[in-house]
Amino acid sequence: MAFKAINASGGVLGKQIQLITADNKGEPSESANAMTKVITQDKVVAVTGVTVSSCGIAASAVAEDNKIPFVAAAAVNPKVTVDERTGKVKNYTFRACFIDSFQGIVGVNFASNSLKAKNVAIMTDSSSDYSKGLTGIFKNAFAGKGGKIVAEEAYLQKDQDYKSILTKIKAKNPDLLYIPGYYEDVGKIIKQARELGMTIPVLGADAWDSPVLVELAGAQALNNTFFTNFYSVEDKNPVSNSFVEAYKKEYGAIPDSMAAMGYDAANLLVDAIRRANSTETAKIKDSLAATKSFKSVSGEMSLNDTHDAVRGVVIIEMKNGKQVYKETIKP
Repeated sequence: MAFKAINASGGVLGKQIQLITADNKGEPSESANAMTKVITQDKVVAVTGVTVSSCGIAASAVAEDNKIPFVAAAAVNPKVTVDERTGKVKNYTFRACFIDSFQGIVGVNFASNSLKAKNVAIMTDSSSDYSKGLTGIFKNAFAGKGGKIVAEEAYLQKDQDYKSILTKIKAKNPDLLYIPGYYEDVGKIIKQARELGMTIPVLGADAWDSPVLVELAGAQALNNTFFTNFYSVEDKNPVSNSFVEAYKKEYGAIPDSMAAMGYDAANLLVDAIRRANSTETAKIKDSLAATKSFKSVSGEMSLNDTHDAVRGVVIIEMKNGKQVYKETIKP
C-alpha cells in the first residue's frame, strides 16, 4: 500500500518503485534464502520486511555480506542490528520498531505500577529468540524492582496442550502470568488457563497483536489481559489517521501493528533514498543512519546509534474481544 501510494504520486527520484517479493515462510533458513534471491537474482537496491526476530537475524547476515540496506519491519531482538559475536553495530541493517529491552522494561513497569504484581510466573517459547530475549529482560528488570519470579516454564511453538504446565504454575499462586509469545500459541494458552480457573492478569508483548488471538482464546478469556505494542488504531495523530483510512479503503479491515510497522518500514526506506538522492547502496545506508524526526504512524521517531527506532510503546488492554488503548510510554 505504501509503495503503491508513492508510485501514484510520482515515485522516487523520478522513477517508479518496482516491488519484488519473496516468502520467508516465517523460518530463518528460508529468510536467508529469500534475501539471497532478491539480492543476487533480482538485483534489488534495498530490502524491507520480516516480522520474526530469528528471521531478521538470518536475513540480516545475507544483507551485510552483500552490502544491501535492510530495514526490518518488526523484528525486535537486539541481535538483528548488532552482531552477536563482535558486539558491533551492523552497517547495513536497520529497523522501524523499538527493541526488546525497551519493550520489556515498559512491561515490567506496567506490571509493577499499574497491575501491582509482586509474584510473577513466566511462560517462554524456547524455540523463539524473540520470546527468550523478552523473558531475560523481564526477569532482570522485575527482580530489580523487588519482584519475584515464582515459576518459569518453557513450551515449544505450535504445542497444543499447555494444561500440565499451567497446573504447575497455578500451584505457585502467582498474581500475574507473563507470556512473551506469538498469538497462535498465546490464544490457546490463555483459553486453557481460564478453563483451569486461572483468573489472574496475563501480560504479553507485540506478537500478541492479531485478530486470530480472539478467535483462539475467546473474548471472555482475554478479559484482564494486556500487551505492549508498537501501535494502536486509537492513537490519534495525522499520519495514523491517514494510514488507517487508507488501509480500510484498500483492504476493508482495521490495520494491526504488523501492518503499521510494514507501512513505516517502507516509508522509512523511501525517505532515506530521497534524502540520499541516490540508489547507491552505501548512500542509502548512510541516509538511513542519519534518520531523525521521521513521522511514523505512532508519532515522530528517529534511528539511534544501534540503528534501532526510538519510538513510544503502546499499552493495549483486551476488553470483550476488543483492543482498548490505555497509554503510550515515551522513550
